[in-house]
Amino acid sequence: MPPTARSTGWFPVARATEVGTTPLPVGAGGRSWVVVRLRPGGEVSAFPARCPHRLVPLAAATVVDGRLRCPYHGWRFDAEGRCVDLPSLGPQGTAPPRADLPVPWAVEERHGWVWLAPERTAVVAPPAPVGEPRPEPVPAPAPPSGPVFGNLHPSLEHAWHPVALARELRPGGWLQVRLLGRTWSLSRTPDGLSADPPAWGVRERFGLVWLAPAEPRDVPLELPEHGDRGFVSRWLTPSRSAGAAGPLADTLLDVAHLPFVHGRWGGTGVPVPEVTSEPGGFSAVSEHRRDGPAGSAAHRVATWTHRAPFQLRLRLESPASGAVSTRLVVLQPEDADSTRVYTCLLLSAGPGQPLPAPDAVAAEAAAAEQELAEDLALQARVAAVGLPLGPRDELHVRADRPGVALRRALSDFARGGEDQVT
Repeated sequence: MPPTARSTGWFPVARATEVGTTPLPVGAGGRSWVVVRLRPGGEVSAFPARCPHRLVPLAAATVVDGRLRCPYHGWRFDAEGRCVDLPSLGPQGTAPPRADLPVPWAVEERHGWVWLAPERTAVVAPPAPVGEPRPEPVPAPAPPSGPVFGNLHPSLEHAWHPVALARELRPGGWLQVRLLGRTWSLSRTPDGLSADPPAWGVRERFGLVWLAPAEPRDVPLELPEHGDRGFVSRWLTPSRSAGAAGPLADTLLDVAHLPFVHGRWGGTGVPVPEVTSEPGGFSAVSEHRRDGPAGSAAHRVATWTHRAPFQLRLRLESPASGAVSTRLVVLQPEDADSTRVYTCLLLSAGPGQPLPAPDAVAAEAAAAEQELAEDLALQARVAAVGLPLGPRDELHVRADRPGVALRRALSDFARGGEDQVT
């Protein structure tokens, strides 16, 4: 970004005593930054407000071994903004140049204050203040330059959306729901399901009530486990994300965040998924070694399947036993900043084995609820209004193949679906 009159000079951003090893959001020159000490009592460092990878606010970062670590994927940055650790690339991987953070020209601690010069300035040191310095307000980070797929995107009119668990709408009853920024009243009568205002269609599938505001052009997600007597199913209590569905879907498909957001997965090794385009979306396959009880490890093959806009299936298979754990996750874009989340577990102990015991199902449900809560907490910190679709707004690496495929699928859907149906 070229310097401007607004971004040149020295700006007081915080009292020196306010800056510790927890990143502090500040504003200088009309731009957002964080200031932090990478060691207790050390010098102050300054960084842009967001990680270049997935635009996560670095105010949520932590200091680890003298480096600033992003909470989403564990990327670490030194005081000069260099990305010195990108875990998903492995120990021999080299971070691309765009992974480095463009730090300000200078940051100084003078006169009891921290001062920041975003661009090169002729004044080599902060001036002695006349009176009490007044830091500028922290501005909102700059929005993505390219298109963003949010919860109110016009193309979402042309899709089936989950709007309730089937059991939430009792015979003869009615239910109010939010979808695409509007309120709909659902009714169940002897003649079937209906919606007010009128919709193109209302139906039941997989134990959910679905609504299509206009003629749908999405491709339904298949769920072979549904109705299979070798599986036991359990719905989790629906949750709500304080943000758009696109970024949450990206997180649910993401492999590289598992070791840093979900300690249950253990380790830092990240397999690179193999992605295959399919009508209406894609599938991604990878192999995982996941920590088990008492330090044991379990080998599992993970298959993610996506159908635009927000239908996801994760199938975890254990080759040794034949056991399968499947999660169906579908998202209801209620409002611009609200998404309801439906999750169903479908579990099998393997061919010829008894159905999983209630205690095992309860344990799997508790683990799934914990992981979802951790992902929703991350979404609350990100507070994204939608998923950036522009290829230059975020930095993608090999482990991000499912996320790149998601952006392509949503771009196709937004353009009218001409690339979806074959």
